Amino acid sequence: MMSGYNHFKNLGMLTGYAQSKGVPMPKAAVLLTGAMMFLGGLGILLGAYIELSVLLLSVFLVIATFQMHQYWKIPDQMARMGEEINFKKNLALLGALLIILAVPLPWAVALVF
Repeated sequence: MMSGYNHFKNLGMLTGYAQSKGVPMPKAAVLLTGAMMFLGGLGILLGAYIELSVLLLSVFLVIATFQMHQYWKIPDQMARMGEEINFKKNLALLGALLIILAVPLPWAVALVF
């Protein structure tokens, strides 16, 4: 949820970053991905619409990982290492999201039933 909020709070800066990475319609993309992260995180936090929340976050992670962190294209070794770390971090987050689907529903500790 915090990353989604950050997309709205820092819209200008993140739009420029997305544009530098070749994202089409960068401002709209930042707004859309911000909404995906915020709503996906909110659903997981509340324990509501888990499948939809995991889908939103998974789609975001797959697209963002391969669009924003193309470490194999970066010649500078230090910059490449940073992008590779972020690439692998996103894959790990994707794996953790998919594990959430193994938890039986409804969640006993969900804030919303």
